[in-house]
Amino acid sequence: MAVTSGSLSVAVVDDHPVVIEGIQAWLSQEPRISVRHTGEAVEVRPGAVDVLILDLNLHGRLVVDDIATLAAAGQRVIAFSQFTEQRVVLESLEAGACEFVAKNEGRAHLVNAVLAAAGDRPYVTPTAAGVLVGDRGASRPRLSSQERTALLWWFQSMSKASVARRMGVSVHTVDIYIRRARVKYAQVGRTAPTKADMLARAIEDGLVTPDDITGYESAAFNEH
Repeated sequence: MAVTSGSLSVAVVDDHPVVIEGIQAWLSQEPRISVRHTGEAVEVRPGAVDVLILDLNLHGRLVVDDIATLAAAGQRVIAFSQFTEQRVVLESLEAGACEFVAKNEGRAHLVNAVLAAAGDRPYVTPTAAGVLVGDRGASRPRLSSQERTALLWWFQSMSKASVARRMGVSVHTVDIYIRRARVKYAQVGRTAPTKADMLARAIEDGLVTPDDITGYESAAFNEH
């Protein structure tokens, strides 16, 4: 869903009521944010809120797969966890989380992450930055399979509507995949504001080859 001027809707899922209450208290200080749903299980319909803040460990289960499912449906997800090991952070981002916020990083980082995610802008917390810097492949963003597929078919001179029909999703969801890929490139310092920029980045990283793109040399990449 497009975010308009006004209240940003947020859902909070965590299996500790005291954590939910703390997040609500933090977010209540930001007038642009409204908490519309809280709970201890992932029961939020994708698209029902602008941003979902999701505890990674619900009742002893690591829910990275839930992030992938929600992100595939176009839901913006912020991974919120006390677990900050490199593997957990990278797997969360690779699954499609917009941001990763450690539970000890405080109100300012969580609020900033929510605002950035809702606006499809990059925001990197100290925890995520430390992991990305320490990751030898950090200059290459970790795109989900849906993001890679959407980009490839978009590059093949298909309209976003055609990509949506081929993927069996809405045009809005395709837009989310492409915007999320742009955010991930911006997070690693490799901005890609246009379609041509995105194609160049994808070829640099080996995600696609010129042979994958029909009419690569003569195509006019003017869809932003």
